[in-house]
Order: sequence, then structure tokens, then C-alpha cells
Amino acid sequence: MSIGLFATKLGMTRVFREDGVSVPVTVLHVAPSFVTQLRTAEKDGYAAVQVGSGEMKARNATMAMIGHDHKAGCNPLRHHCEFRVTDKDLDGYTLGQELTVGLFEGTKYVDVVGVSKGKGFAGTMKRHNFKGMPASRGVERKHRSPGSIGSHGSNRGFGGGLKKGKKMSGHLGAERVTVRSLDIVRIDPEKGLLLVKGPVPGHNKSTVVVRPAVRLYRSKAKA
Repeated sequence: MSIGLFATKLGMTRVFREDGVSVPVTVLHVAPSFVTQLRTAEKDGYAAVQVGSGEMKARNATMAMIGHDHKAGCNPLRHHCEFRVTDKDLDGYTLGQELTVGLFEGTKYVDVVGVSKGKGFAGTMKRHNFKGMPASRGVERKHRSPGSIGSHGSNRGFGGGLKKGKKMSGHLGAERVTVRSLDIVRIDPEKGLLLVKGPVPGHNKSTVVVRPAVRLYRSKAKA
């Protein structure tokens, strides 16, 4: 698995291709990241590269994080993430090494990991796409009602409890979401911008993780 970088979602716009087709893209600002720790199979039981990004004031960081990042020769960093690699891949990284958006040069597809927008408490029609109750003449005002909820019984098949996983009203959004196999439309190394095709989870100015695609869709794998 290749390592990824932290990025800030700036918003969406469009890019016109040479044939005049409009392509919707999300603009990501990839700030410089640093290698803050190298894990080896001998010492830690697995091989991984820890990447940190987003400088912060020392007074807002903990002593443990200040000392951890100081070992890599960095100021306190706000975000940290580990990426599993093989022992051979560790040779290409050094402690304190700076990583920029140029890391994605030659990469066609990336995965973007972020936290989706929180939408609070939502009903079944919005949360699970239920069609709702009939809204014809003479029907009681329960058009957005989920209907019967006790038909499945409990996990054992009987009893008064609801079966686990029953689709009901509840908290919607604010969860980790991974969007796979997004096309890289353009890279601007000078400004640190990465333009990917399609939407990305999270609100504008939110932090996401961009990594080379782990598993491609069949249509893109054939290309």
C-alpha cells in the first residue's frame, strides 16, 4: 500500500477538457507533510510510515506530541496518520522527509477519506430512502411514517425486541466515508493543488486524506 497525504477541501468547480466537455472537480489543497515516524517489523511488528501535517502552536499541543514531532525535526503537527507499507518500501523514506503534492505525479486514480457532513436526527425517508406511506384521499397524516417495525422480532426470531440493524430514524452523517477511484484531473505543484473528478466527503475547509487508489473499479481496472 502506498502512503497518502492530508489535504484541505476548498470546494468544487469545473474544468473544460480539450474536446469542450465540462468535468466537475473538487479542489484539494495539499499542504506539505512530513514523515514523523518509521515503524519496522522488528521493533513494532509491522512496517508503516507515519505522516504528519498542519503546524500548530506549541501551547495548543500536548507535551507528548511536541516531543514526538521533535524527534523528526518538526514543529508540533495537528494531524497524524499511518500507512502500511512493505519493508522494502521503508528504504525510500527518512525521518523528517517533506512530502508534497508531487507525490501523486503519474498516479491516475486516488481514494479520498473524510468525515461526511453531519445532518443531525433524520427520519427514515431521508436516512434510508423509504418511500413513505400512501398519500391518497382518506389516508391519515402519516405519509412520512416508517410503518410497522416489529415484524422481524428479535435476533432469535421471537420476542418483543427489535432485530439489530433495523432501519429506523436516527443520527445521519458525521461518519467516516471513503470515495474510491477518483480520477486525477490536474496537479498544480506550485500552489499545492490537486483537482479530482467528482464530489468528496466533508464540508469546505475540512481535512481529508488522499491516497493512491487501493482497489479500482472494474471499468477503470480494464482501462
